[in-house]
Amino acid sequence: MSYVVFDTNIASLTVKGRMPAALAARLVGTVEIVSFVTVGELAKWSEVRSWGERQLGVLDLWLRQRPVIESSEEVSLTWGRLAAWLQRRGVPYSDNDGWIAACCLHEGLPLVTRNVKDFTDVASEHGLVLITE
Repeated sequence: MSYVVFDTNIASLTVKGRMPAALAARLVGTVEIVSFVTVGELAKWSEVRSWGERQLGVLDLWLRQRPVIESSEEVSLTWGRLAAWLQRRGVPYSDNDGWIAACCLHEGLPLVTRNVKDFTDVASEHGLVLITE
């Protein structure tokens, strides 16, 4: 059985039942994981968008059915090295994307994303494996 990490955009689509069919087909037989960052981003989005009780229940159930990569000293060190490398290169990068990439790199897991451009540098230079449409 193989494991994959969902970027927040993929998690959001999946919670809403809008996973692109071609991508869903590529993920058959995998175990979907999310990072602690995605949990936080989904919580923020639900608050900002004033989700109702039904939507919050769907999100809660969806999250309870997936393992979460938690922050750790090792993930933090990976993020720090990655963030420094990106800064030295002058690459603009979201801290949250950096944390998600650090979780994947530390765990040695591929990232499922539609935001390929956000992770291209990390993929090409640090071996982050991307699964896209």
